[in-house]
Amino acid sequence: MIALNDRLPRYLLEKEQIWTTVVYTALFSLVFILVSIPFSATAWFALGESEAFVYTLAFVLLSALLIILSRSLMHRCRDLKGFTLLGYIAWNVAEVVVVALVYTVFTRKGMEVGIAGGGRESGEIFLSALVYTAVCLCVPFAFCALHFALQDRDNTIRLMNYGNVVSDKPAKPYTDQRITLFDNNGVLKFSISSDNLYFIESDDNYIKAWYMDSAGEMKQYMLRCRLKTVEDSFADSELVRCHRKYIVNIRKISILKSEKEGYKVDFDIDSIEPIPISKTYEQAVLARFNSR
Repeated sequence: MIALNDRLPRYLLEKEQIWTTVVYTALFSLVFILVSIPFSATAWFALGESEAFVYTLAFVLLSALLIILSRSLMHRCRDLKGFTLLGYIAWNVAEVVVVALVYTVFTRKGMEVGIAGGGRESGEIFLSALVYTAVCLCVPFAFCALHFALQDRDNTIRLMNYGNVVSDKPAKPYTDQRITLFDNNGVLKFSISSDNLYFIESDDNYIKAWYMDSAGEMKQYMLRCRLKTVEDSFADSELVRCHRKYIVNIRKISILKSEKEGYKVDFDIDSIEPIPISKTYEQAVLARFNSR
């Protein structure tokens, strides 16, 4: 089970997951607001041609823009080492507070022009807004996080069962172990002997598997899958993470180059540029390479 000080799972910070969360949150909040208006004595939201509707539209658009900007920044910060689960929770709380403050400002302005009812202090308005905003944002955030966690676990389980895939080739010793990759929907897309797989490259929400075909040509196969899922599923195999963008087949490495900016992996193939090894994975790669 993940602890608060553990690094945040990347499946919560990928572009597709973030935009899905934003869209779902917007729809949930809209429905919640429409349902709660008749039961609230203090809400000033309104539909139709009125000044209150203009305020409502401005508040909704500004709040949505703030969430979009916040989530875009969150996506850009996904590689920070200090981005933990606790930091993610604090980020969500900060979004709730900011939107509640925006609502408080709009309410005070609405009170001045007669749209919102008077007689309430800013602190009271803010606390009330905090409760409503927490429901509008935290509930969909939690549901989306749970959905992505279950989806990631399912993908990992499917990848770990690669040895049970029906194949046209009989089972062989480790020297002919097959690597099979599933897409995010759990559909088997790629199966190849580990002797022919060189490395896997991350490309946003996709990965590219670079391999040698039967004719001796270097090719690549792209599928929708997360590099982290591959790393977790093949943790005890010859596939080793060497960079945030790369997983390499340790048995296919010809040379480890030590350069000024760090080590690089070289497969001694003209069509493949040397792959960098980041400081995070350097010791693990060196240990695996030396123990081959």
